[in-house]
This record gives sequence, C-alpha cells and structure tokens, in this order.
Amino acid sequence: MSQLVKQNVPMNDLKIQYAQIKSEIDAAMAAVVANTSFILGPQVAAFEQAWADYNDVKHCVGVSNGTDALKVALRALDVGAGDEVITTSFTFGATIEAICELGARPVFVDIEANYFSLDVGQVAERCTDKTKAIIPVHIYGHPVDMDPLLNLANERGIAVVEDAAQAHGARYREQAVGSLGKVGCFSFYPGKNLGAYGDAGGIISDDDELVGRMRQLRNHGQDPRRKFWYNDLGYNHRMDGLQGAVLEVKLRYLDQGNQRRRQVAARYDALADLEQVAVPLVADYAHHVYHLYVIRVPDRDALGTALKEEGVATAVQYPHPLHLTTAYEFLGYREGDLPVCEQACREIISLPMFADLEDGQVDYVVDCVRQYYA
Repeated sequence: MSQLVKQNVPMNDLKIQYAQIKSEIDAAMAAVVANTSFILGPQVAAFEQAWADYNDVKHCVGVSNGTDALKVALRALDVGAGDEVITTSFTFGATIEAICELGARPVFVDIEANYFSLDVGQVAERCTDKTKAIIPVHIYGHPVDMDPLLNLANERGIAVVEDAAQAHGARYREQAVGSLGKVGCFSFYPGKNLGAYGDAGGIISDDDELVGRMRQLRNHGQDPRRKFWYNDLGYNHRMDGLQGAVLEVKLRYLDQGNQRRRQVAARYDALADLEQVAVPLVADYAHHVYHLYVIRVPDRDALGTALKEEGVATAVQYPHPLHLTTAYEFLGYREGDLPVCEQACREIISLPMFADLEDGQVDYVVDCVRQYYA
C-alpha cells in the first residue's frame, strides 16, 4: 500500500470541536466555578430539562456515568438477587456489570446479523417467571426493533430499560431512542455523539414516581425535602456541575454533528461494492446516528495493521463476546451458544468516525481499504 499520499486519520479528535465552540464552553464552565455549583446545581438541572425536552419526555436524571445510569434505573425497578435480566452479549461490559452488581443474573440472547442488535425474535423463549427486565442495546447508534419487544414486555409485565449509551439522537419510527421503554439510559463519555469533558450519564423517563426514586438513589438515598434523612440505601452517583454545563452547550450542536456523521457514513458506504467488505445496514424503522461505523471483513486484524501503516486509525468494538470472558464464566455459557454474536466479534472493525472528519479524509480511508483488497 504505497501508491497513496499518506495521511493521518484518527478514530476521533475532540480538540477540533472544542476549538469551534471554545468561547461558549469556557463561559459555561466559568459560570460553574463562579457560583461553586460543582455537584448537581443549576447547570445540571438546566441540562436535565434540555435533554428531557430533546427526547420528548418529562424527566431526565443526571448521574455520574452511563454504568451508574443503568444501575440506578435497575435498582429503582427493584431488580435484585434472584431476578433475571435479558440482554445481549454484544455490548460494552457496563451493560452486564450493572446487572451483576445488583445480584441479578444476565440472560443472553443472540444478535441478528444485519444490525448487531438484540434478536427480538429470540427473547420470548428466554423469558421465565424470574425475568424482571429486558435491556435492548442500541449498539453503534442503530435502534433495536422496539415495537415487538415492547409488545412482549407489556404482555408479560416486564420492564424495558433501554441502553442508549451509543445512540444520542437516534430515532425509532420517529420516536427518540431512550423514550420508548420504562427508562432510557445514556452515557456522556467524552467520545460519544454527545460527550462531556469527563464522566457523566443520564436517565430519561415519563414515570414520575420512578424518577423520584432515581433522584434519591443517585444522592445517597436522601429525602430531597429533609437533608440527611435517608429513605433508601443509595449511591454517590451525582452529575458534576461542570459536566452539566458542558453538555448543555454541546447539546445545541448534536443534530448538526449527527447529520455530518450520516454524511460520512454515506461516503464510507462506497465500500459496499467490495466483495470482502460488509458495510453497516440500516433498517427501515431506524434513524442511525453512527456513533461508530463498523464494517465486517474476513481478515480484520490484517486489514487493521495495513491501515495503521497508512496512517489510518481503527478500533474493534468489541473483539470478545462478553459471555466468553473470564468475568462471566460463572454464568456457564460456552463457545457456540451465541454463534451470530461470536462470528461478528471475529469480523468487525471500526473505521474513523466523528463529526469533524473531512471528505478528503474519508475518501482516503476508502481508497486505503480498496487498495488493500486490490
């Protein structure tokens, strides 16, 4: 691969966006420092309202990170020892970690091959009288097929907790992802479509009572009307004021950034004519926001090495099915139990994806992939 003029294309570059909105970010952070509202406070409250409005729901509860969002949501739904939670093994470890921390047992369903998401058709057969919740993961920014899942959950009285950590602004049949289930959980990790300048997370819901309990749980279980009076055994899972301020500013640019991601993805889709490359598909019900652009190839590691030599960064999200990792051996799964998931983990590779990628950079990545397979 020596015919191309070498460029350096990173997976992400957070400095570019900061330079573009520096004055707004700096002013917002200075306001937090000036009024010393470092934990929760008015900036967090303002972001909570803005994020709830954006997703067409009544409430948002700002928390410390996406993992804690899942844990607080599940805890508020009384998920605990002896309960089962149906979900996917094709996800970041936090999804499963939150279930296990509460003493519940994750029950894995395989993924469908086209969109990498929970195979909704397999969920019914995994439900038991112990099933307390289902966690669909809107992986890479593509929504899970929610209608049949919600119908099943409603029939059986099972709560749906959406893991929308990679799906800020994604929509399912025109409805905001995260707003369809009982609760929706988000991570605002810096590299996300809507990212903080540190760890932060959020939970959205229309359920007044549930939201009240989650607000208490994130703040040590304290009664909001009686300081130092504890109604519950809670956690220190509060959002920082600085993160609330940053997120409120960056939310103004989310739709613009997502639209650019979709343009980048459309440009990458030119790789579809290569026999060795399977580009990501989009369901007719889905508005994809491309947190990641993930292709499937038969020689993932070799392609990644070749692209690195040409200055193109790649990543693998995720190379190991969670059910086969050491931490979850106790669940008793074996290789072959989730064949579609396991095959995907052997073939996937993420190409650079962020809103400030230039067309020339995207075309260079496409040309490098083409030259490799030529």
